[in-house]
Amino acid sequence: MKALLRIEKLFQHEAAGGIVLMLATVLAFLTANSSLSTLYTDVLDTKFSVLLGDDGLSKPLILWINDGLMAVFFLLVGLELKREIVEGRLKKPANVVLPGVAALGGMLVPALIFLAFNWSDGGTAKAWAIPTATDIAFAVGVVALLGTRVPAGLKIFLLTLAILDDLGAILVIAIFYTEHLKTHYLLLALIPIALMLLRNLTGGHRLAPTLILGTVLWVLVLKSGVHATLAGVVTAFFIPLKDRYGKSPAHALEHALHPYVMFLIVPIFAYANAGVNLSGMGIGDLFQPLPLGIALGLVLGKQLGVFGATWAMVKLGVARLPAATSWVQLYGIACLAGIGFTMSLFIGSLNFETDDKMNAVRMGVLAGSLISAVLGYTVLRIARTAPNAADEDEDA
Repeated sequence: MKALLRIEKLFQHEAAGGIVLMLATVLAFLTANSSLSTLYTDVLDTKFSVLLGDDGLSKPLILWINDGLMAVFFLLVGLELKREIVEGRLKKPANVVLPGVAALGGMLVPALIFLAFNWSDGGTAKAWAIPTATDIAFAVGVVALLGTRVPAGLKIFLLTLAILDDLGAILVIAIFYTEHLKTHYLLLALIPIALMLLRNLTGGHRLAPTLILGTVLWVLVLKSGVHATLAGVVTAFFIPLKDRYGKSPAHALEHALHPYVMFLIVPIFAYANAGVNLSGMGIGDLFQPLPLGIALGLVLGKQLGVFGATWAMVKLGVARLPAATSWVQLYGIACLAGIGFTMSLFIGSLNFETDDKMNAVRMGVLAGSLISAVLGYTVLRIARTAPNAADEDEDA
């Protein structure tokens, strides 16, 4: 019994999600470079079909993971965003200004650095969004390992930045990764959306009908050419925070989904997408434009974007540093923002289908994320906490 309680406590730790994700990544790397490499690829390429007559869905396993399981991940992201916007950190505009501008800088500068290396190649330039994302699980996991060395205000800053970063990634996917649009499926998608809205307006409190409508929406969005994971976000925003009985279906679903997403869905995604096969590759391959642009975008772009935007906002008097935070600690958080992993690999999968390109993406994402994690951890480990925010602003 004590052993079970210890295991439960371990999985409840803030760093647990990041650790499981790391283990899945290492396992993917080992599998892709072992005698099981061919089996690993063949299984991911195996087609699974759900057909009604001659119509339906027929996709390889890797796409069922990236389009299907990740829709559940985006459902959880949508629930978290809705909670934060309605009753959390994003409710008050004043709380959003500093991390919001930092998130924007942390998306623009990495994209520019990536394009500086890939502008001349139209085939890779389209993947500019890969280094713009921050992985919440990994970043929060690293911060959790540092305990009280990171001020509470700075942890909230990182969480808000990462949440807004996710919102930015959702918008990027919706705007820039829609091809071969089939408008009749989009028009049909309005039907489940309208029914979910009607349930909201009439106080429907049961989750099952909304989730079934969300599944129908996912199929129609997938068939339309818009990326299907966005159906998860849309569905989340139609799940009420409070029902007629004063309960919260949204909170209940978020609480129920969180362990499955963190400890099953995201690790499965990582295992399926992080397997870099190094056969025939050398260290020199990391310096090719695609992986180098991704790695430098994550390492340098996030640092310059997040830290630079925050510094400008504080110096202009528009915002203040989080309480008891030093500039060195803020720099450490800017480094951790360069852990791109989950969303970066996901955006990479939207751009490239060939193994050689995806191996280059994986190499760049893993190198950039690893360097960012080690650098951020080291800086925060040795940094001293400022006495208070006001003193720090005066000394800076």
